[in-house]
Amino acid sequence: MIAAPSNMPRDGSPILEVDSLTRQFGGLVAVNDVSFSVRKGEILGIIGPNGAGKTTLFSLISGFMKPTKGEVRFCGERITGLTPNRIAEKGLARSFQITQAFGNMTIRDTVTAASLLRRPLIEAQQHADSILDETGLWKKRNEFSTSLSPQDQKLLEVAKCLATDPLLILLDEVMAGLTLAEAEVPLAIVRLLHARGISFVLIEHVMPIVMKTAERIIVLNFGQKVGEGTPEEIVRLKDVKDAYFGEEVDA
Repeated sequence: MIAAPSNMPRDGSPILEVDSLTRQFGGLVAVNDVSFSVRKGEILGIIGPNGAGKTTLFSLISGFMKPTKGEVRFCGERITGLTPNRIAEKGLARSFQITQAFGNMTIRDTVTAASLLRRPLIEAQQHADSILDETGLWKKRNEFSTSLSPQDQKLLEVAKCLATDPLLILLDEVMAGLTLAEAEVPLAIVRLLHARGISFVLIEHVMPIVMKTAERIIVLNFGQKVGEGTPEEIVRLKDVKDAYFGEEVDA
């Protein structure tokens, strides 16, 4: 893992701080004045219906989009406006909702490429091999990325993140399209990495996964934060019920 920076927060202190983050596309406000923090060692869940602004929020945090206004701080340092590679170098990694496979590269080469962020080639290959073993992809290391099953594509997204030695990983629907049984494999890896001190922010639609994994949950709807709390608190919020099921209709 990456050596902790001198300003690394203690467990329970904020590792990521999002302040009034907004992204506007013409007349559409995709993310609207969203603020929250992630504590070091925490697993935070982000939920909301399709089009709520969840993936756009990840893109703003990880540098793939620039905010219209607002600020992002990581380990106390302002990272707003930095390029994705500079943000990754600081220890913040992200996966993608639509898996990013390189059709002409083997699985081993793909994870090695991510490892090159911090290591020379030989060390990067060795690091990639250990990650492939840990994520259960070692036997398929010489296959092309595009040949993987949906479940293994999701594992490859986690492996690529892990190869960059992250302190915090943003996982965008890494369980999407999987059965609850299939999702147990990436979930077990998340729990293992969390036990080692890596913090996580999960975007997920499958409520049973969020409920048993996240320690705290944020709810987005129409680009705005409409709820925040523990899983038990979130399921009781009227705004959450409205966002997922529509307003209740009196009989």
